[in-house]
Amino acid sequence: MEVVYFAGGCLWGVQAFIKTLPGVKFTEAGRANGTSHTLEGDYDGYAESVKTGFDPTVVTIRELMGYLFEIIDPYSLNKQGQDVGEKYRTGVYSEKPEHLKEAKAFLSERNDYDLIVIEVLPLTNYVRSAEEHQDRLARCPNDYCHIPEKILSRYK
Repeated sequence: MEVVYFAGGCLWGVQAFIKTLPGVKFTEAGRANGTSHTLEGDYDGYAESVKTGFDPTVVTIRELMGYLFEIIDPYSLNKQGQDVGEKYRTGVYSEKPEHLKEAKAFLSERNDYDLIVIEVLPLTNYVRSAEEHQDRLARCPNDYCHIPEKILSRYK
């Protein structure tokens, strides 16, 4: 089992989508690369993200990157759908340098590489989101999500 963190706008839809993917063993809603170790206080630079545990013998980082591209606009800086702000930026974070190398290779091989605004950075901090944000769309399916339902359920 390996762990990587994906940011793709509001984490509710990102988590709902990622948890359906082949090889994904668990997901958790959280905040990546902020400066605080709590959920309290002012915005601290974090990106809404989904901690993703996966089996690398079933799915690779490159494949996970391909899935991520199904649910994000990779050219949109700090905005996905109606969600706007730095915390809604897109990114890939990991404590494993190999994951970051694979993610960067995936991006650099694309014809549109110069237009892509996805961060690929080492994970420096992670805080689990409050319980109300865990699997939010499963509990509140009518809440707003920037990812269309047909895409959210594509791999169910």
